[in-house]
Amino acid sequence: MVVKINTDDCVLCGACEDACPQSAIKVTDTIVVDTDACVDCGTCVDECPNGAISE
Repeated sequence: MVVKINTDDCVLCGACEDACPQSAIKVTDTIVVDTDACVDCGTCVDECPNGAISE
């Protein structure tokens, strides 16, 4: 299972991108999760200050 991003709550702060040990998240003017690289570790879920990421 790959994480889900709630784009209504995401403010594109980049905390998840910085925290991801697999570099599976890229934040620019949007947020993109590389489903092949994501190992569903949950680090981004814990780091998101807005609760915009869920497993």
